[in-house]
Amino acid sequence: MNIMGKIRKAILPVAGFGTRFLPATKAQPKEMLPVVDKPVIQYLVEEAVESGIEEIIFVTGRGKRAIEDHFDISFELEETLVEKSRHELLASVRKISGLAKFSYVRQSMPLGDGHAVVQAAHVVGDEPVLVLFGDCIYDGIIPASRQLIDTFEKYGHSVVGMSRVEFDEVSKFGVIEGSLLGKLTYEITRMIEKPKPETSNSNLVAVGKYIITPEVMDILASMTSGNSGEIRLIDAFQVLLENNRPLYGKELQGEWLDTGDKFNFLKATIKLGLKHPEVGEKLRKYLKELNLE
Repeated sequence: MNIMGKIRKAILPVAGFGTRFLPATKAQPKEMLPVVDKPVIQYLVEEAVESGIEEIIFVTGRGKRAIEDHFDISFELEETLVEKSRHELLASVRKISGLAKFSYVRQSMPLGDGHAVVQAAHVVGDEPVLVLFGDCIYDGIIPASRQLIDTFEKYGHSVVGMSRVEFDEVSKFGVIEGSLLGKLTYEITRMIEKPKPETSNSNLVAVGKYIITPEVMDILASMTSGNSGEIRLIDAFQVLLENNRPLYGKELQGEWLDTGDKFNFLKATIKLGLKHPEVGEKLRKYLKELNLE
């Protein structure tokens, strides 16, 4: 039973350098790279808002001003669209700044994903909070964040969003072991960062979507370094488990579109492009014309 109140806020850490996408990310945030006609970060914000989130807290770094500009009002652009009677485009642009209340904090040094999250502690206060990292779009009927929130509201403790991968790929992810409670929900017993396939019997992995409680935020605030030398969220979860505190996992329904590397970014663009009302049919026809079989 959730005794901590409604989850109203989400933290989106966006301070990374995006080195996997250089040179494209030399002068723009990787989170602003477009999948069809929207930047990756907008998909995540829309997912959060559709799930009931009212306030988005971006944890930024140097060179991330474009994210702030994207979610701000653009008076000159809107005036131009009004003058040209581009009403449909005007509506889509105006919608962005009105999605939620936005705030920004800085991570001055790249000291780990947990360190990025804890930079927003003073804005979150004593509340549970949704955390979304910028490489994970989910395409499904029920927003992935809503699935996590529903799980939290049932159990009242931190929740890790999970998906399954092939066993030969587990070394790329944080792997999760636990006992099935029902309806794709697990009580987590162990989390292993990038293990060798032979050291774990689980192919459930963390996908960069979490609900964390003030208890986890307090652990992060007390850490000076973790197992990797950085302050990592997975290390804070491990402290929870070592102290016999509950931690839950939700195997998310829908298709996981990982935009964290070039190949998967292209896959996500094709998948969502095929669903796009403006270009979907043209793209489908073009792919058939390529005769790739």
